[in-house]
Amino acid sequence: MSPNQLVKQSRKKSAAPVTASAKASAPADEETRARILHAAHRVFLRAGTAKARTQEIADEAGVNKALLHYYFGSKAALADAVFAQQAAQLLPRIFGILGAPDRSVEQKVRAVVDEQIGFHRANPYLAGFLATELHVEPDRIKRLIAPHGTPPLAVLEQQLQQAAAAGTMRPMPVAQFVLALMGALMLPFLMRPMVSLFFNLEGDRFDAFLDERQELLPDFFLAGLRP
Repeated sequence: MSPNQLVKQSRKKSAAPVTASAKASAPADEETRARILHAAHRVFLRAGTAKARTQEIADEAGVNKALLHYYFGSKAALADAVFAQQAAQLLPRIFGILGAPDRSVEQKVRAVVDEQIGFHRANPYLAGFLATELHVEPDRIKRLIAPHGTPPLAVLEQQLQQAAAAGTMRPMPVAQFVLALMGALMLPFLMRPMVSLFFNLEGDRFDAFLDERQELLPDFFLAGLRP
């Protein structure tokens, strides 16, 4: 069965509203694929990747499961596609900040903190998905990230060395710098259930905690680099 036939079949079975333009002609393959991806993203936001069901995603997209499986094959492949889509938004921005020659170390820290907290706040399921996949399917994560290459750290490394030589910053290998910063940013999202339990940060309180962390973390991190 062709994708257009599956689209038509899914419309008959789905209760989702269909616009006049959609009735006039079946959407292109990429439009249908994008609609399923957007639906999966919304369902993952509500339920996380582990608890999300393919039927729920199909219902959200206004298609049947046959069409979903035609494009993605499985929920795992769909989760990969959603992660790849989100990584394509975040990684170029982070890499651009780290490699910018016209930004100081302090400016880079503040910009990375803003980008990461904003991104993971909007996509809370991705941190856990990434951590799980790194251990369970490390080769799959490598394939998903490979199109973006590795972080451009030469400029940052030079800046750290120059600051250490000038006595304005303690010596810090670039790998340790990046991992310390990323670890401080990712930990609340990776351990959100425990963090929320320990500090009573359910619902809006967790959002307030993130606002506070976004403000305090850059100064805390930079203070640790002073000689």
